[in-house]
Amino acid sequence: MLFPVLRSNDWFDNAFNEFIDNRALNRMNATAPAVNVKEDAQHYTMEIAVPGIKKEFCRVAINDDGDLELAIENKMEHKEESKGEKKEHYLRREFSYSNYQQIYTLPEDVDKEHISAKVDNGVLTINMPKLAKEEKKIQRSITVG
Repeated sequence: MLFPVLRSNDWFDNAFNEFIDNRALNRMNATAPAVNVKEDAQHYTMEIAVPGIKKEFCRVAINDDGDLELAIENKMEHKEESKGEKKEHYLRREFSYSNYQQIYTLPEDVDKEHISAKVDNGVLTINMPKLAKEEKKIQRSITVG
């Protein structure tokens, strides 16, 4: 067990603040969001867990290499709230999200012109339709030798 290091003579306040300091906790919780990938005859679908993230903070694009780029940016503001003369501040704050960026290589049969995305109930859904398979009818004469 680690004991808090005191930074001034005010032992109780500093010990309490050091005990609930969560800077290390924020680094440990920086993980990638959960991703589900589904396929049916006409589409691929990605579902990415983005609880509490607004659609304005999600960016989905096709890069120059034809890969899918996904970026989720957290715009959380750190502020103290005042209620009358009483000023409040968080002693512990676990509601936070880290920025996330990932590039996905798409299957060759994805119709990159018609990919769509939406955020609903904490899930970013990316719908990637498949290119229509063309059955080629080959008609030609075969020379009999």
